[in-house]
Amino acid sequence: MAYSILIVDDSDTIRAVLERTLHMTKLPLDEIIHAGHGREALNKLNDTWVDIIFTDINMPHMNGIELIDNLKKNAEYAEIPVVIISTEGSTTRIEELKKKGIQGYLRKPFTPENVRDAIIETLGGWDE
Repeated sequence: MAYSILIVDDSDTIRAVLERTLHMTKLPLDEIIHAGHGREALNKLNDTWVDIIFTDINMPHMNGIELIDNLKKNAEYAEIPVVIISTEGSTTRIEELKKKGIQGYLRKPFTPENVRDAIIETLGGWDE
């Protein structure tokens, strides 16, 4: 089974780095979709199913927290696992996000091993 992944971050550089990192994990990938903010991500989800979403918190137009809130309100998207990738690392913030239903939290900068581990924890393992 190959996975479809949505990367949501207002930085083109971070999106590109995360995509390269995903390829380094040797995860069987079907499609990697990019969005620059939460509103764009929701629009992309109208056209494409994804297995997991990696999102930043601080973005224009619709931030990561607003994106999570909108996902949880929509029965079609509510079960899509979300992993936050952010420079913020406060325990209070992470706990707040876990209460909102995120499945993982990675701090920037991240390593391929961090991303791989987050995917394994969220989606389970895969055959390499």
